[in-house]
Amino acid sequence: MDFPKKLQQKLEGRKAVNALRKLGSQNNLIDFSSNDYLGFSKNETIFKATHDFLIGHRISQNGATGSRLLSGNHPLYSVVESVLCNFHKSEAALIFNSGYDANVGFFSCVPQKDDIILYDEYIHASIRDGITMSLAKSYKFKHNDIEALENMMLRHSKPVSESHQNIYIVTESVFSMDGDSPDLIRLSEICKKNNAYLIVDEAHAIGSLGKHGVGLIQDLKLESQVFARLITFGKALGCHGAAILGSDNLKQYLINFSRSFIYTTALPPHSLATINAAYNELISTQNGVLLKRNIIHFKSEITKNNLQHLFIISNSSIQCCIISGNERVKSIAKKLREFHFDVKPILSPTVPKGQERLRFCLHSYNSTKEISDVLQQLATFATTMTC
Repeated sequence: MDFPKKLQQKLEGRKAVNALRKLGSQNNLIDFSSNDYLGFSKNETIFKATHDFLIGHRISQNGATGSRLLSGNHPLYSVVESVLCNFHKSEAALIFNSGYDANVGFFSCVPQKDDIILYDEYIHASIRDGITMSLAKSYKFKHNDIEALENMMLRHSKPVSESHQNIYIVTESVFSMDGDSPDLIRLSEICKKNNAYLIVDEAHAIGSLGKHGVGLIQDLKLESQVFARLITFGKALGCHGAAILGSDNLKQYLINFSRSFIYTTALPPHSLATINAAYNELISTQNGVLLKRNIIHFKSEITKNNLQHLFIISNSSIQCCIISGNERVKSIAKKLREFHFDVKPILSPTVPKGQERLRFCLHSYNSTKEISDVLQQLATFATTMTC
């Protein structure tokens, strides 16, 4: 059969603007691209601890056998969810198969008809997809603009109050494509003042920010001010899965109404044992200290190489250099690759046109020399860049 013409035209459109995505392969380049911030994905201690835990508890099961509501709710779920509650100071935790599943599952079922969702314009695609599945009304606000958000809340608060509906405010503690953070303290105060429900995606903060990697919400002692926190295990924790942290009532609601939770095969015991081992490693190692050192060094090297005007201000593991134009940013990434640095170009339409960028992901295992060298090489190409 011929491939549908409309689909072929969309592929050709991507090719025309040099934005066609392709699957790459793993390489031996110096890693400035992965989300493995603490190096846990290759951590031998975690690997061995997972194996020993399974053997010690006589668990030799490969698959989950079904959804958690059928046959897949292995006893390890309650163990790991208890660990999450204690570590993250949450009343309840519910594990999902991925961050995407968690966000789609949450936003498609929690906000109800005539509720209002106000979300940061740079929010993750998984949240946007969940919102589109919701019956609630949704509006985006300018990135990290608290005043713009407050004005929107004031416009909607009266009719929402009169109709007994709810306002949900959605943001991230660290934005994946900018690496920056909102003013979470002020945001929580505004939500409290307007009786709005605050939801924070902490995917890129867990493991990399706060004492022992607790994330920004806990670091700022805002746990009681947040209706729901999304945490993921596939980034700094180096394994797989995600969880939503919140109240017992929220957990029971999601178990009953979140379709991405109800209608999917559960994670296997091995995945749960790995999450458990990763949290033990998070508490006992100094990887977080090394990561913070590298973030500070990277920022100092930005200044040393006079690259401040190209970089988005960020205190996280994600540091982004704006180089407008898909062709230009791909060319710079290719040049860095020739010097054995794996730095990914982020193209439009993933980011707005004109905001294409090199996305540097920093890790505890990057050496200070590697950081200095990659930015020195970047500086040699600076004259060809325009914002």
